[in-house]
Amino acid sequence: MLYNVSYNDPETKRLIEKDVGKVLSLRERWKLKGSGSPKLHITSSSIQIHNLLVVDHNLNVCNVELRQKGIIVRFRSRLQTYALPIPYYKLNVYKGRAEEYSIYRDNYFIKVKADRKVIHEFFKKVSAQKNDLGLTYVDDL
Repeated sequence: MLYNVSYNDPETKRLIEKDVGKVLSLRERWKLKGSGSPKLHITSSSIQIHNLLVVDHNLNVCNVELRQKGIIVRFRSRLQTYALPIPYYKLNVYKGRAEEYSIYRDNYFIKVKADRKVIHEFFKKVSAQKNDLGLTYVDDL
């Protein structure tokens, strides 16, 4: 489910925390050496996300945040911020070409450019977090 998180809405926050858990504690973030991705350039996306991204002329970028039970993909369109929470059991990450990762949840997907080493390291961290929860991972990272 795609959420508009531009405003402080307790119901939206509760639904997102139900899906992917609370924010990682400071100790957990320190142990992971950070819980957020660098800026990721979107190369393509599902139609629902694409329709939001084409209404302005800014660069299409997103970031990914690790949570206790999943990840949140955030991006901006006009002056609004949108979040796509993905629990680990619904998360599929595929490494396409050497320069691209695809992030899937049900009928939503985002493909991001991976042109730096730090991006590859972040997706390995996502894979490790998913494996730590005992879930099988589809990707060949």
